[in-house]
Amino acid sequence: MPDEKKQAVDFLVEEHSLSIRQACEVVKIPRSNYQYSRVGKNDTDIIRSLKKLVEDHPSIGFWKCYYRLRRQGYSWNHKRVYRVYTKMQLNIRRRAKKRLPARVKQTLFHPDAVNQVWSMDFMCDSLWDGRRFRLLNIMDDYNREVLAIEADTSLPALRVIRALEQLKQYRGLPKMIRVDNGPELISDRLDVWCKDNDVQLIFIQPGKPTQNAFNERLNGSLRKEILNAYVFRTLSEVRELTEKWRADYNYNRPHEALKNKAPMDLIEENL
Repeated sequence: MPDEKKQAVDFLVEEHSLSIRQACEVVKIPRSNYQYSRVGKNDTDIIRSLKKLVEDHPSIGFWKCYYRLRRQGYSWNHKRVYRVYTKMQLNIRRRAKKRLPARVKQTLFHPDAVNQVWSMDFMCDSLWDGRRFRLLNIMDDYNREVLAIEADTSLPALRVIRALEQLKQYRGLPKMIRVDNGPELISDRLDVWCKDNDVQLIFIQPGKPTQNAFNERLNGSLRKEILNAYVFRTLSEVRELTEKWRADYNYNRPHEALKNKAPMDLIEENL
């Protein structure tokens, strides 16, 4: 009941000696409304329980929360729980931050043969008309050979798997693949594919690109010599030029880390 009407009833009772019934008739409100006093309820336990639920399960909605509370033995009815739920603004959909498993610091492993460790990483750039495209670079860490450069506007996990399947046909697969924590690389599909093919995925720690230093060095060279040096109008131009660059990088480019030998020189020496 509005406070001003209750105050009017109180005024008539005190100043004009009317009974509560008479005063309520004058103000035109039911006497039951005037005499009603709301019983306050302590919602602390509900707030604490809901807060813990949404922290542990950030994607669940009200009814999942409610039935979980019932399974935990609480007898609050759904109307009361929903009142607290909305008061906490939990009915407003929150964008949950994706949680990554703990990544153990990995020492940069130096393989002593091909197909021991590969590394993969993504790069981004744009065409002349502003359309964004991505590059997936795959290299063998042993001799720094660039195994593949995939270019497209989108490179989801299935496209990563397709590139690895193509390499599998003529190159075989490595024992380990070093990657960062990009959404394509932490996907369940890639994880299942690696387990089916006995390949171990090694994840670097978030924000530690030096743990994938070989591929980062490759990315730097590719950006400086190709992406920053040319203007591309189509994806076909990107693919054609990066493939030429890859061939030169593998067969002709001297690498200081390889004592100024080209990546393919090490393959020939070990034949």
